[in-house]
Parts: sequence; structure tokens; C-alpha cells
Amino acid sequence: MRIGLLSRVHLGPLAVLFALTLSACLLISGLPRATESAYDEALRRALAGAPGVQTDLTVTVGTWSPAVDLRERAQFDSRMRVWQKILPATLRPLVTGPGHMNAKTAATPIAGTGGSSYLNLGWLSDADQRVEWVQGKAPGAPSTMRYEGETIPVFEAGVVEEAVREMNLRIGSTTVIGEHDYAAVKIVGVFRAKQADDRYWSHHNDILHVLKLQPPGSLDFERHATALLSDAGLAKLSGEGRNLAYRWTLPLDPRGASALDVPGLQAAIAEFGRVVDIQSTGTVAPYSLETGLPHLLAEFQAQLSTAQTVMYLVLGGLLAVALGVIVLAVQLLSDRLDHTLALTRARGGSLAQVAGTAAALTAMGVVPGAVAGYALSYLVPGTARPIVHAGPVIVVLAAAGFAAVRIALAHRAPLHERRADVATARPSAKRITLEVLIVVLAVAGAYLLRARGLSASAGQDPFLLIVPVALTVAAALVTLRLYPYPLRLIVRLAARGRAAVPFLGLTRAARARAASVMPVLILLPALAVSVFAAVVSDGIAGTQRLASWQRAGAPIKVTSESEIPAAVIDEIRKAPGVERVVLAQRGQVQVGYGAERAEALAVNVAEWRSILSGAPVSLPAVSGGAIVSPELRGRGTLDLGWQSRFKVPTAAVAESVPGFFTTGKFLVVPLEVLLRPAVNTLLIQGDADVAELAALAPSATVISQESALAGIQDDPLTGTVRATLVIVTIALAGYALLAVVLLLIVGAADRARAVSFLRTLGLSDRQAQWLTVLEVLPMILMTALAGLCLGLALPTALGPGVDLSSYAGDLPVGDYSPDPVLPGALAAGLAVVAVLGAYAHTAISRRRSLGAVLRVGDLT
Repeated sequence: MRIGLLSRVHLGPLAVLFALTLSACLLISGLPRATESAYDEALRRALAGAPGVQTDLTVTVGTWSPAVDLRERAQFDSRMRVWQKILPATLRPLVTGPGHMNAKTAATPIAGTGGSSYLNLGWLSDADQRVEWVQGKAPGAPSTMRYEGETIPVFEAGVVEEAVREMNLRIGSTTVIGEHDYAAVKIVGVFRAKQADDRYWSHHNDILHVLKLQPPGSLDFERHATALLSDAGLAKLSGEGRNLAYRWTLPLDPRGASALDVPGLQAAIAEFGRVVDIQSTGTVAPYSLETGLPHLLAEFQAQLSTAQTVMYLVLGGLLAVALGVIVLAVQLLSDRLDHTLALTRARGGSLAQVAGTAAALTAMGVVPGAVAGYALSYLVPGTARPIVHAGPVIVVLAAAGFAAVRIALAHRAPLHERRADVATARPSAKRITLEVLIVVLAVAGAYLLRARGLSASAGQDPFLLIVPVALTVAAALVTLRLYPYPLRLIVRLAARGRAAVPFLGLTRAARARAASVMPVLILLPALAVSVFAAVVSDGIAGTQRLASWQRAGAPIKVTSESEIPAAVIDEIRKAPGVERVVLAQRGQVQVGYGAERAEALAVNVAEWRSILSGAPVSLPAVSGGAIVSPELRGRGTLDLGWQSRFKVPTAAVAESVPGFFTTGKFLVVPLEVLLRPAVNTLLIQGDADVAELAALAPSATVISQESALAGIQDDPLTGTVRATLVIVTIALAGYALLAVVLLLIVGAADRARAVSFLRTLGLSDRQAQWLTVLEVLPMILMTALAGLCLGLALPTALGPGVDLSSYAGDLPVGDYSPDPVLPGALAAGLAVVAVLGAYAHTAISRRRSLGAVLRVGDLT
């Protein structure tokens, strides 16, 4: 047959097919690319935001003998070349730069301090590039001195200003360290880091700061400082008699990381650790790999798995609905071809010829649309996953295959007359049994998913992806089976009336069983997935807001390690936008007279509750007593030590205190129980500028609920999940409306014929409009109701399997309160489109004469 001529004749349906295919392929191919780009950005941010000590690969070895000691820089360099050589190929693009090396002692007590103060020695291979000397000079070569009748080495070293203040390590002072194998450290200089915020210093926090550690069971703190040596000092540093370790660090560059490489990176790190361990063979000291990268990648993989699960659910629903709408458009085209192909079949055309003609003509509309949509998807940055290439192919094959199969089934025999409006065959027992089995399995699958939760195995849980599909199919089957019963009841009621239009319209709706399957298969998943996406998006947004209040604890919170001066507090009170300031002090208290400690906050709870008015978080209403954590429950009156001894009765128990405590032992006491409160926390009500408050209190940390919320939302994975849900919701709503329009167009010819028959009997234009509305509206409303119910139920059914806490400030997303606005808008939109389409169809049909619709003999 002449495909070109047919394409010109049916240019309208082909243009509809082209537009639908283009939009479907653009969405199906573009959204996965956008999500992959966001996944990569999220991984890079996660790695860049983590301390270098967690992301970098560090090979370490301990030494306790001069035979194992490394005394020269060249010895470190040779081993660094070994580690770089054996690095797996997967890790090499991420490990850049020459790396850095260090040697440090640990737990070296200062003689005569009883183990309360420790001074360690450290050597950095790139110290000249990392530090600047602000006092004294850089360390030089060691010397010796006599101590307790023995000659001991004296290391020249430098310390940070913090060590000078807190440990009295002044320039020129000499400190003896060690327990048995003594050494002396002479402080010759004070340094500071050139870039203290560089990720490099997370490896050497002990060099930049004095660490305060509290041993188990002790009320006192140990102070640990590390002094910096020169290369000459390294030559005299030995592991004999002290805890000395060497480290080689390979820094990780997150800029080249890709989410697709995460499984490979995890395997490569394990392989590198194994190869490093092999290098210990035949040596006295074993080498080991230290890195927190596997843990970071595992956490990201868990977040990524959840994001991919949500994406698969909504994109799968989008693909199914888009295919359904395209199939409706193909059905419109095949109906227009029906007469031509029937004539071809009657004149001797083969079944393959007519089926091939339908498929070829359909391909003329869908192939250019698929190619255009696929090409436009490359404007979206991101990695191309298999679905990007497979999606357009699936659309083309489904459209052309449906056209060929439908025509082949319709024209198995030449001039075969068909009437689908007279009666419908009863379903067989086998079919009913199969449908009941599907419904039972879907409900059982949802129950089991809630009972067992998400599978602990790596990757996607197939059960989680199958259950939504099964629930959708079950809902469609139930809708198709139950749809006739209420309609028959309404038909019987309409039959008792005198008006013929309700009876005729509802009767045609009840008999249109074959045509009713397609709108159910399109509208039901479209509404279900769009409502599911909207409800999940709202749930994430609400939980994000709750998490921001849990982090801030007030509209604005100012915290400081030391007491905030009264003058600064007065300036903050007078700052623009500040309405109220609640004073508080946070610290650690002694519970009883033993070693038990608890975190404490002293504040006026009534004033704090007043500034939390309208917030999703609150505190128990107490007066004069303490709010305690569950770990301190049931102790009655607490005897506490905080600046002084005081007793306070237990008034309430709280699982957490917003802005301060979530786990462990904690309590909130009235501020007046302290003799002289040292205020280090301010809870502020108002909309003051955070930057201005930070300028008024430069030594404090200022956080607002809005900034906390922005920090939670400013995440590529979180933004991508919510943006994709919004896009899919809009796209599915549009497809649902298109499905209603196409449904009206597909049945337009048959409906026009029936209306024309009735017009010969005196049917008015208004009655024709109501007839059309009553014919199409029941199925649309029934399907919309089923789709809305399924969409509202899916978040609850899939809740245990989809952990969205990583996108909501680490709080579980469980409040899926349905918002009536969106479901009502979708249902109303479909109903309005159906009514407007019915009126438009009647207006168009009114312009046609009866002779253009009815043939000679139709009225006999």
C-alpha cells in the first residue's frame, strides 16, 4: 500500500503521535540523565565535606626497634612510591598529588605530671609548606643533656599558641617526657597553620590543638599536645621505648568521583588493603590501611539506593502511563485506517500486509518523535544509563507492535462484522480465579513488605519494585469488576424516570466494557503515581521542617564555648528584628557524687516554650523541676554538681531536647538553680539577620531555623528527589488529561452515529451534550477515585521499604498526611476535561448533517 498517501490523509493522528512520543522519550531519557548528574554531584559533595582523615588512604606501620626505624626522608619516599604503584586502577583517577608522610609518637607522658599531661613528637614531610613560624625559630638538630645520671636526647621542637597557653610550653622551656626511656623537648618556636581549614589538617588535629581526653571512670581530663620536629629530629627519633608510628597518606580528590563507580571503589579499597597487608610479609612490623572511605561510600550507597528506588517507582509509572496514552493515539489512528484496511483485506490483501501497513504508518509518527526526544535529552547533563537508550526503543516497539497486533486481530477474516455494544461475555472461572489470585498476592505482598522492611542485601530490592506494580494491577482489576454494579443500580433508578437521556447515557456507559479497559489502565496508574509523588514530596518537606527545628531549637540560636559577655547580650537584644532573648547555659554536670556525668541545659522553660509557639517541636510544661532523658527516669530528686551542689526534682521525661540533645543522658533545669549563671547560649525569637548577630558575637556560633532548613534542602540528592517527584506529578497529570481527551476522540465516531440516530427521534442539542457526559463521566470518576485511593495508600504500604530519612535531616519520614488540595484538583480537572470534551464533541457533531453520518439503510 502507498504509505506516503496514507500519511498525508491521516496527518492529524500522526502529528499527535509525534508530539506524544517526543514528550515521552524526552522525559524517559532526560530525567535519568538529570538524576545521574545529581547522584555524582551528591557523592562529590559528600566526599569533599568529609574530613580528609576519613576520605584519604593512609598506610601506617608501628615501630618498636631501631631495626625498623626510618631515619631519612628518602626511606619514606621509597615506600610512598610502592604504595602509589600498587594502587588499584579504579582508585588512581581519584588519588592525585604526591601525598604526604608523617611520624608521630603517642601517649608520651610528661615526667612528673602523674599521667595528666602528655607531649608527643611529630614530623611532617611538608611542614615547610603547611606552617608559618610566628615566634622563635624553626626546630633544628637535636642535642643531648644529662637527666637522672643518664644522657638523653634533647629534641628541638615547635608548638602552637594553644599549647603555649594551656600547657605552659613557652619558648626556651625544656620538658622531659617518657616513663623509662626519657627524652627532652626544647621549645624553640611557635607556629600556626597557613590554612587551618584545609582538609589536610584533619590528619593532624593533635598538632594544631591540645586534645582533652577524659579516661573512663575519671572526673579529670588528660591534656595531649604534639610538638613539631625537623628532618634532623626525625633522624634521632626511634620507636624503642615509645609508641612511634609512620604514616603515608594518599589524598583523595572528590572531583572525579562518580556514583556509578561506588561499588567498584569499595572493591578497590578492599583490594588495596589486601595488597598493603601482603607487603608486610617478611617484615617485622605489619603495614595496615587506615581510611574511613568505605564507611562514607556505604552511607552514600544507602542514600543512593533509596533515591533510585523512588526514581524507579515514579519513572516506571511515567513510562507505563506514557505508553498507555501513546497506545490510545495509535488506537485512534487504527480506527481511522479500519475502513481502508478492511477494503484491502476484502480485495485479497494478506493479513501480514494490512498489519505491516498499520505498523509502518504508526512508525512514521513515533520514530521521528522518539529520535527528536532522544536527541533533546542530550541537552540534559549527566551520565547515560541503559534506560536512556532503551526507553525510546521501548516506546517505538510498543506503539508499532500494538498497531500491528490490533489490526491483525481485527482483520483475521475479511469483512468480519463486529459489534461490541450489544453484550459482553461472562468471564470464565479460570480468569476470575487468576484475577482473585493477583489481588490476594498484591495485598499479601504489601503486608509482607511492611512486616519485613527493606532487604538487607546490596542493591535494589526486587520485592519493593514488584509490590507497587502488583497493587496497581490489583486496583485496576477490582475497578473493572466492580464498576458495572453501582452503574447498573443507577441505570435501574434512571429507568424508572421519564427522562430518556440519563437511561441511554448510563446504559451506553455500562455496555462500553471493552473500551473501558484502556482508560482504567492509563488513568489509574497516572493518578496513583502522581498522588504518591505529591504525598511523598509533602512528607519530605514537612519532615525537613521538623528536622530544622530539631537542629536549631529556636528561631535563632547563639552558642559559645565560653561565657557570652553581658554587653554583647545587650547589643543582641537591641539588634533589628530581635523580639525576645532567652538566656541559657549549657554544660556538663555531675550526677550524684560518683563519676556519672550528664549533659545539662539551664533555661527558663516557660519562656523557651513561648518562643516555640507554632513550631512543630515543643517541651513539656514544667515549673521548678527538671526535664530528664529516659536514662535518668525514675530517680526522683537529683543531686547535681554544677558550679555548686544543688538538688532538683524530676518533673518530666523527654526523648529529646530540640536544638541540644537527642540521645544519652541529659537534663534541663531551671536557670535560677545556678548561683551565678554563666550564659553561653541565647535563644532568640524574631527574624534578625544571622550575619549581623554573628558580627556582634564573633566568638559564638549563630544558627537559625531557616538556615538549618536551607542546609537540609541544599543537597543534590534531596533536591533531585523532590524535583523529579514534582516533574513526574505534573507530567502524569498532563498525560491523564490527554488520556481523557483521546478517549473522547477515539469513541467520537461511534458516539456521533448514536447521537445522530437519536436526533432523528427528536433529541435536542442539550440532551445530546448530557448524553455524552453521562457516557464518559462514570468511568472517569470511578477510575479517578480508585487512583486517588491507591496513591494515598502507596506511601503507607511502602513506608518500611523506602527510608527517606537521609533527605529529611535524618528523621524518619512517616507522616504522610494526605493533602486534599492536589487529589481534589486532579479529580476535578479530569471531570472538567471530560465535560468540556463532551460539550465540544456535541458542538462539532451538530455541524454535521445526518446524511454525513448515517448511510442509506441505517434507518430501516
